[in-house]
Formats: sequence, C-alpha cells, structure tokens
Amino acid sequence: MSLLLIETKDRIATVTLNRPDAMNALSRGLRRELDAAIRRLSADDEVDVVILTGAGTRAFTAGLDLKELGSAPGALGDANATGPAQNPVLAIQQCPKPVIGAINGVAITGGFELALACDVLIASTNARFADTHARVGIMPGWGLSQKLSRVIGIYRAKELSLTGNFLDAQTALEWGLVNRVVAPDELMPTAIRLAADMTSIPNETLRLYKSIIDEGYAADFGEALRIEHRRSSANNKNVTPDAVEKRRAAIQARGRTQG
Repeated sequence: MSLLLIETKDRIATVTLNRPDAMNALSRGLRRELDAAIRRLSADDEVDVVILTGAGTRAFTAGLDLKELGSAPGALGDANATGPAQNPVLAIQQCPKPVIGAINGVAITGGFELALACDVLIASTNARFADTHARVGIMPGWGLSQKLSRVIGIYRAKELSLTGNFLDAQTALEWGLVNRVVAPDELMPTAIRLAADMTSIPNETLRLYKSIIDEGYAADFGEALRIEHRRSSANNKNVTPDAVEKRRAAIQARGRTQG
C-alpha cells in the first residue's frame, strides 16, 4: 500500500497521507514521500493549488510515529530535523503554491504542526487539535511553540500546550485557527471549491502574493511594509493597462455571479 496518494485534476493536486490503520502517523518513509511529492508538484506547471488531507475519518495525522521512535536509536532527533525529507513542516513550507489543509480528523502534536504549515485550513466536524509535546516529555521542534501563539493568541496557545487538552473543530473556528468547519462529507468538496477559486487567479500572481504574505508575516511590521512595497513595485510596473482592463471585466462578471 502506498504511503501517499496523489490525485491531480483541474490544476488541483490532492495529497492524502495514507496510513489510516496507524492514524496516518508520520513515519520516516511517509515523510520522505511527502517531501518528494511536494517537490514534484511545486515544479509541475499543470498544478496551481495543493490540498493536503488524511485517509479515513479518524485522523489527519497523529504526528510522528511513536512506535518507530521507540524502536529506532536516535529517531527522536527527527523532532528537530532541519531537512524537509525528515521535517514535513518544511516540506510543506517549501511549496510556492497555496496548500489547503483539509483536516478530516485529529491533528495531534506533529500533526498539529503540519496543519499549521498549510496556508488555509478547512476542518471537518470530526477534526480535533492537540499539542501533547509536554505530555510526551519533549519540546516542539517544527515551529508550533511560536506559530500557534501568533495564530490564536498567547493565552490560548499556553492553555493548549501546557495542558495537552484537545480543541474541537467549532472552538478552533471561534479561535481563528481554521477558516471554516463543515460536515465530513462536505470537507473535500469545500476544499476543492476553494482551490478552484484560487486556480482562477494567474499562477504567477498566486505564487507571488503568497510569498509576500509569508515573508511579511515572518518580519516586524515596518519591515513587512518595506517587503510589500519592494515586491509590489517590481511586479506592478510590468502590468499593462490592457491587462488590467481585461481582468476588471472578468472580476465584475464574477461579482455578479457570486452576488
């Protein structure tokens, strides 16, 4: 059985972590395959958006494979890995295209970190999130201790990380962790519709805008504004009035349809 399933249709690639019997735990083999797949999809001109999900309904991913960690000497070092073939967060972050996380079940510890690496999160009502690093006796090494507080606020982040308690999908929505919550059978259709909206944006523009947001997010506000100005100026001077007019008409038509 393949550890990773990939389906491409209409410029959208769906990547499914496929270890349902092990709650899609991130074994070394799965992490290597994920890195290789994201590299291929990043270079594929026929793909504009990636959807990441887990097989089954129980788990998006339960994080690092604890059975593997307990049986392989030195395996715990993977929790601090700095290469994308071992660190799935880096594997996702290296993708220049938008990655939508379709969270179908629990996202625990390393799985929570992987969810946070995505650009947009759609959660099934089955989804739950937990940071159990402290309960296992280890510290996060893939960014959770810093990113979570920036997403939901430092007090809420401390509550989750210092208790190891689970966060249900509806509360995750209320706290701003996920974009929306849908019924399990609506998860993939919703993610695909959102991805299709993104594919209607020119690929080069989509990638550039994502990179500006990400670079600015990692900087202080003043530097973020300078990043936007620098990269916006370089791009906008090459946009012709004719191109703007053609896109304006398409935007108006789309507005009438969506209204």
